[in-house]
Amino acid sequence: MTRGQLRGAGYRRLGAGLYHWAGLMQSPQLILAAVASRLPSGAAFSGLTATWLHGLDVAPCDPVEVIIPGPLGSGRRAGASVRRAALAAEDIVLRRGLPTTSALRTVVDLGGRDPLTEAVVGADLFLHAGLVTIADLRLHVAEHPKAKGIARLRRVVDLAEPKAESAMETRLRILLVLTGLPRPEVQVSIRDDDGRFLGRPDLLYRLQRLAIEYDGGNHGDRLVDDNRRQNGLVGAGFRLLRFTAADVYGTPNAVATQVRQALGAKSAPRPRYRHSGTNGRIPGRG
Repeated sequence: MTRGQLRGAGYRRLGAGLYHWAGLMQSPQLILAAVASRLPSGAAFSGLTATWLHGLDVAPCDPVEVIIPGPLGSGRRAGASVRRAALAAEDIVLRRGLPTTSALRTVVDLGGRDPLTEAVVGADLFLHAGLVTIADLRLHVAEHPKAKGIARLRRVVDLAEPKAESAMETRLRILLVLTGLPRPEVQVSIRDDDGRFLGRPDLLYRLQRLAIEYDGGNHGDRLVDDNRRQNGLVGAGFRLLRFTAADVYGTPNAVATQVRQALGAKSAPRPRYRHSGTNGRIPGRG
């Protein structure tokens, strides 16, 4: 087949030297399979590409990320962003039929390379899915005290939270911590004295009776449920703050200031409540 034919309307370019018939629907799996066909033995998909192959909701092909065993370095090859690094046998697994870095190795790589907040996002995704544990990560840190990026990874592990349910929830939580605010609790179920479920806010400052939610934009029945939950929490004496992606990305300092002010404000006495999994009520109440 000639280059001219490949450049025609019948084919689409996937990357350097990679094409597919235009009648096929382009998908991440198709792109990654094509890239894999050009990779040397011992290579594995890594980073966010590996994260997607492990079944987590991220963009896997922007860019396609690959580790090739060998001397340290980076570059591009066969439509992929390539990093050269050592890969042990236990670092490589098959996911969706393709070689990829293991869950632990993927979190370690993200933790040592990505900006702190995004590294914690990656760790939270794997932890929440049960693909790694905090114990796994702490053991790795302890066993590799001089590894490149280990100080950053240690910080990521300290900030990670298995209960986090979304990437934006994690970004909001880390925003608060990095601006000097106390670390909030995550996904705490709150019930009244009769055991009635009041809500499970994304973030909670228990003593200050302050609940914080990431608002991803809801519709229909979910919006009704969210409104009922909000009413229940407010009725139990909570203040509730909601923030959007525009707030988190566009005005992070304003978000931190609003939360700081809310933490410093006193709320009026309200009906007693309890947290699931705890034996007592909020200190100073009831």
